[in-house]
Amino acid sequence: MPLATATAPPTKGGQHALKRDIGLIGLTWTSVGSIIGSGWLFGALFAAQAAGTAALVSWGIGAAAIIILAFVHAELGAAYPVSGGTGRFPHYAFGTAAGASFGWFSWLQAVTVAPIEVLAALNYLSVHASWIQTGKNHLTGAGYALAVAFMAFFVVVNWLGIKFLAHTNSAATWWKIAIPCLTILVFAATAWHSNNFGYQGFSPFGSEGMLSAISTSGIIFALLGFEQADQLAGESRNPKRDIPVAVIGSILLGALIYIMLQVVFIAALPHSAFAQGWANLSFTGKAGPFAGLATTIGVGWLATVLYIDAVVSPAGTGLIYTTATSRVSYGLSRNGYVPEVFEKTTKRGVPWFGLLFAFVMGLVVFLPFPTWQKLVGFITSASVLMYAGAPLSFGVLRRSDPDRYRPYRLPAGHFWSPVAFIVANLIMYWSGFDTLWRLGIGILLGYLLLGTSVTFKLNSKSPHMDWRSAQWLPVYLLGMGILSWRGRYCSSGPATTTSCGASNSLPLWWDMVIIAAFSLAIYYWAQAVALRPEETQEYIGNVEVEEEPKGYAAPPPETPSSPT
Repeated sequence: MPLATATAPPTKGGQHALKRDIGLIGLTWTSVGSIIGSGWLFGALFAAQAAGTAALVSWGIGAAAIIILAFVHAELGAAYPVSGGTGRFPHYAFGTAAGASFGWFSWLQAVTVAPIEVLAALNYLSVHASWIQTGKNHLTGAGYALAVAFMAFFVVVNWLGIKFLAHTNSAATWWKIAIPCLTILVFAATAWHSNNFGYQGFSPFGSEGMLSAISTSGIIFALLGFEQADQLAGESRNPKRDIPVAVIGSILLGALIYIMLQVVFIAALPHSAFAQGWANLSFTGKAGPFAGLATTIGVGWLATVLYIDAVVSPAGTGLIYTTATSRVSYGLSRNGYVPEVFEKTTKRGVPWFGLLFAFVMGLVVFLPFPTWQKLVGFITSASVLMYAGAPLSFGVLRRSDPDRYRPYRLPAGHFWSPVAFIVANLIMYWSGFDTLWRLGIGILLGYLLLGTSVTFKLNSKSPHMDWRSAQWLPVYLLGMGILSWRGRYCSSGPATTTSCGASNSLPLWWDMVIIAAFSLAIYYWAQAVALRPEETQEYIGNVEVEEEPKGYAAPPPETPSSPT
C-alpha cells in the first residue's frame, strides 16, 4: 500500500507537525554523534581489564554483531520513515500488544543514555573538581546539581527545533570525530610497545572474559546509536536515500575508530601499568583513562584537549538521545499507547511534553545508577532488547507488505533477520543475570504505565490489544531471564569469579547453542502468529500523513526494487 503523500497535517488542539528539516549530513552525524560518546573515553580501559589483548577480538565481534543489526534497521528505516521507528516497526508487524512492549523497550533505552553521558563528563571533570564526586565515584549534592544543569541544557537546545539541533550536533560531531583520530595518531607516534600485546598471553581470561567484555565493559554500549537515523526518519528531507547511508555509514566509521583506539591504548601502556595484571591496570588519572595515559607518556597538552572533549563528546550524545526519547514517546502516543499529551508539539515541531518528561525521568535515573559502569550493562541490555524487535518485524513485513518500495533492500534478508535476532539475544545473555533482572523490573513498570493509560483512556486512540500475534512475547522475555539465571555471566564478568545470582549451570559454548536454538524457536513462532497481511496493511495505512515526505509513495521509474 502506498504511503500518503501529504506534507503537512492540519493542526488540532495546539498540535503542529514535525518538521522535515534534516538532511543527509545532519542525519548521518546524528547517528555518528550518538556512537562516539562516552564509550570512547572509557571503553578501551574496561575492555582491556576484562579481556586483555583479546579485547581486540571482543571489539571485532561486537562490531560485526551491531553491523548485522544495522543492515536490518537500514531497510526498515528507509521503507517506513516514521518518528520513533525502532519502537514502531513491531507495531506494524505484530499489532498493539507487541508494539506497545517494544515501544516501551525503545523508550527505556533512550531515556537512560543522556544520564550516562552526563556521568561520563562529570567523571572526567571530577579529576580537577573533587567536589563533584565522592571517593567511590558517586555524585555529591553539588555534583547532582551540575548534572541537572547538563540535562537542562539538552532540553533547551532541543526546544529550539530540529534544524538548530542538527546544526549544533553536526558541529559537535566534527569535533567528536577529530579528537579520537588525533589521539590515535599521537599515541601511535609517541608510545608504541609491541610486547604489550603478548603480556600474559593473548587471552589471559579465556573465552569467557572475551565474550563477557562485549556486553559488560562498554563495547556494545559504545557502538550503540546507529538507530538514531531511524528515530528521526519522520523529520528527514529524503529518507529513502538518507536513512540507509546514515545507518550503515555511521556504524562502519564508529567501529573503525573504536578498534584503532583499543590498539593504541594497549600499545601505549607503560610496563608499570601491568604491576597488578590486566584486571587492575593503573596509571595517573585513572578517572580519565586516555587523559591519564596521555599524562603518563608525556603528552600533557593532549590530556588537556581530552578533558575538554570529555565534556563536549558525552554532551553531544546526551543531546541526541534527549531528542530521540521525545520522538519515541511521540510515536507511542500516535499509536495510542501513552497519554495523548505526548503528541503536543511547539510551533517549531518539538514534542515539548515528551521532552520535559525525558528530562525528569533522566534525573531519576541518576539515583539508582550513580556510576557510569553500573549503567552500561543496563543500557546495553535494554538496547538489544529494543533492537530484537527489528529482525522479528523484518521477516513479517517482507511477507505481508511485499509491494512497498524499499530504497535499500538487504540481500538474503530472510537469512540475516533470524541471525540478527540470535545476535541480539546473545548480547543480552552476556550482559549478566544481575543486569537482566533489573531490566525485568523496568519492563514490569512499563507495562503498569501502559496499562494505566489504556484503562483510564488517556489517549483517544487507545487500541484494542492484539494478544494472539504477541503470544510468543511473554515466553521470550521469561525464557531469556531463565537462561540468564542458569547461565554463567554477571555484569562484572563470568559467574565463576563473581556471585550475582547466576547458577553457572550451562557449559561454555553449549550455552550459546541453547540461546541460538531458543532464539530460532521464538523467531519462527512469532512469524507464524504475526498479523495477517490485511491486518498489517490496515496498521501501515494508518501511518500519519504528516510524517510522509511528498512524492515518497512511488519510486523513480528507473529505480529497480531488486536488492542493492
